[in-house]
Amino acid sequence: MIFVRFVIITGLSGAGKTQALKAMEDMGFFCIDNFPPALIPKLADLFYQSKNIDKVALGMDLRGGQFFEDIYSSLEFLKKNNYDYEIIFLEASDEVLIKRFKETRRKHPLSEEGRIVDGINEERKRLAEIRKIANSIIDTSNLTSSQLKEELSNIFLKGKKFKGIIINIMSFGYKYGIPLDADLVFDVRFLPNPFYIEELRPLTGNDEKVKEYVMKWEEAKEFLKKLGDMIEFLIPYYIREGKSQLVIAIGCTGGKHRSVTIANALYELLKSDDYFVIIHHRDIGEE
Repeated sequence: MIFVRFVIITGLSGAGKTQALKAMEDMGFFCIDNFPPALIPKLADLFYQSKNIDKVALGMDLRGGQFFEDIYSSLEFLKKNNYDYEIIFLEASDEVLIKRFKETRRKHPLSEEGRIVDGINEERKRLAEIRKIANSIIDTSNLTSSQLKEELSNIFLKGKKFKGIIINIMSFGYKYGIPLDADLVFDVRFLPNPFYIEELRPLTGNDEKVKEYVMKWEEAKEFLKKLGDMIEFLIPYYIREGKSQLVIAIGCTGGKHRSVTIANALYELLKSDDYFVIIHHRDIGEE
């Protein structure tokens, strides 16, 4: 029997399933959206007997109504017949999902007459079981379409094992407020400020001269080492608790020099450990 890479993409409405399927299609997968779970056994038999298609991605969600419940018996069929499959579960925060529905002016499938947040809560409950058995849970709250594609590419093209969490590092300026979605916030205003060096003031932490200035201080080097060690210690425990995205915010006064430098350094540190890391400098252009 030939090997078929059989991928089921599911999750919360508005979490990016359509973008994920487009990415999978670009990777050479045969993709079908809104596929009835009850038909999985017939489709699996068809593809495993075929010699033409060896990569299949199926999009499924609660739009199928009561038919979605058939997914469990269909997965049992795959197991009994030794058909390999993988489940990718996409989710996002309530705030992001509500914003996406409002921007697209779409109704949530479970809140025809009610509030969007009620539909989201009900959907989370109904999908709790399938989430538990997913191979990968990807939080798309802070992911662009291209970043989601990159993470799927890491899994299905580069063969990297999904470590269970996406790390989002963000620099910010305290004068513009602390990021509301931050899980961990670190204040680097104790470091000498390049703002008071005339030639460095118009530059940012992305410039080599600012980086050299910030990182020449022993306290900066020691802070980065201790910060890296602590994050490395915490990540496995966040994964154990089911957290799929960790937002680390690094702040200085204006979000232009010190926070950018330290955020970049932390990004390089964690990226080298093969985590999927995203970096965003929220306030770098405010001044």
